[in-house]
Amino acid sequence: MDENVEKERLRKEVAQLRREAALERMKVSQCCADLRDYVLQNAANDPLVQGIPDDKNPYKEIKGGCVMF
Repeated sequence: MDENVEKERLRKEVAQLRREAALERMKVSQCCADLRDYVLQNAANDPLVQGIPDDKNPYKEIKGGCVMF
């Protein structure tokens, strides 16, 4: 019984490794170049790069003082 469980686990592992080996892979340098190009193309619309205008920032600190009645 235990031997059959081990064989089935090994079959599943081999099947998974075959699926992974069949994947088309890209070189890391090509992925980095693609990512850099994407970031540069979209930098004008990125609020982390350009910042958020004060009039559209919902988390802007409200400047003012304490009002006592």
